[in-house]
Amino acid sequence: MAVVSPAFGSIVPSQKQQLLSTNYLNFADGSGNDFAQQYLPEIYEQEVERYGNRTLSGFLRMVGAEMPMTSDQVVWSEQNRLHIAYDGLTATAATTIRIVQSASVQGVISQNQTIVVMNTANGDEVKCLVTGVTGTSGTSGNYDLTVLPYTQADLAGGGAGEVTLYDAVTPITTLKIFVYGSEFAKGTTDASLMSVVPQFTQYNNKPIIIKERYEVSGSDMAQIGWVEVATEEGASGFLWYLKAESETRLRFEDYLEMAVVEGEQVSATSAITGVTGTEGLFAAIRGRGNVLANFTAAAGLAEFDSILKNLDTQGAIEENMLFLNRATSLDFDDMLADLSDGANGGTAYGLFENSAEMALNLGFSGFRRGSYDFYKTDWKYLNDASTRGGVAVNAIDGVLVPAGTSTVYDQILGTNIRRPFLHTRYRASQGDDRRMKNWVTGSAGGAYTSNLDAMEVHFLSERCLVVQGANNFVLFTA
Repeated sequence: MAVVSPAFGSIVPSQKQQLLSTNYLNFADGSGNDFAQQYLPEIYEQEVERYGNRTLSGFLRMVGAEMPMTSDQVVWSEQNRLHIAYDGLTATAATTIRIVQSASVQGVISQNQTIVVMNTANGDEVKCLVTGVTGTSGTSGNYDLTVLPYTQADLAGGGAGEVTLYDAVTPITTLKIFVYGSEFAKGTTDASLMSVVPQFTQYNNKPIIIKERYEVSGSDMAQIGWVEVATEEGASGFLWYLKAESETRLRFEDYLEMAVVEGEQVSATSAITGVTGTEGLFAAIRGRGNVLANFTAAAGLAEFDSILKNLDTQGAIEENMLFLNRATSLDFDDMLADLSDGANGGTAYGLFENSAEMALNLGFSGFRRGSYDFYKTDWKYLNDASTRGGVAVNAIDGVLVPAGTSTVYDQILGTNIRRPFLHTRYRASQGDDRRMKNWVTGSAGGAYTSNLDAMEVHFLSERCLVVQGANNFVLFTA
């Protein structure tokens, strides 16, 4: 039994919070208790924010917009290229080029059109006149063009200064052709020309239902413990059991963005049933956009220029935004710093008005290369250790997103409309707005909807991401 000193009956309570020899207990029975343990523990009320702002959302608010829809599916159409061209063709004879038709490839080149025939492997080319067409456009099978070069007898060449685009022994499979005009003899009709109907490519995406729930029992609600916090939204003050509800809400708000960035559609080989999935940002760029692997500052400007050359073949959007992880952002800084220190004449300060003082900060937020402007920022989602941060293999290092809007045909409105390249659609009607719903159930905390001795806070949203003109996006990967 512990020895208590002073002896029982000699302890005199103080009417005030004073440290006196007559109002303390001394535990001295050799078990480790000592005089210092008479005090209550020193408790810090304020929560230590060791991770700072932990929220990850905000990317879509910076680059897009949110718009309601009432359907289970959003459908949009994107224009195809204006001019007629084919890649990966083979000459089957010295005067014959074959187009193998399929559902996605239609032969629409007509007799009397003039074409450029080139070998993309070595740059050889010759101009030809189409003198005949065999096959029916729009059907499966072969669509053969009879072509005669302007500057040599046939595609086999062989003469001085002539190029070889047909080889019977080792067929050349890297031919590209495109139409640049037509030529007719005097007094002829244009009956040989095919009427080419403009085509468009249609895309669609489906919204997914995202849910989250927080529950606290009625008993726990009665045992109030206060914690002083500073929330991610900037508010501060004391919270008790609803602190956890606040963090559940923040986590759900992050899910609203993460789900449409990472989303995947259910494929034919998947065993998932009951849901369809949704096409997220990364999936859309991998499927319809551009992917650049292993960008490093060591490769420098030459590798970055390869991006520009590819953008020239696409929509050539002048202003673009770079959302990068820390390592890739520093690679861009290093690349630009190498240009700014005079290695290339010191002429690449770009958006810094050629100011060396500003460029020497070595933290570049924007620059201009060729006819393109780029604005660079860190994307916290790619740096956070609880998401994609710290992954070195097969990692996503960043994305290039075109700024501005695109024109598309809206199937519902029946007209052309302008939309941001990247925007979110959520389900909503006059009776129910599912952008972000939340409600309380149970029998505690002011809710009286069931006999459950708890308070349940529910969150729900139904949304999808629309990535228009994905051919203008670039995904940086490790």
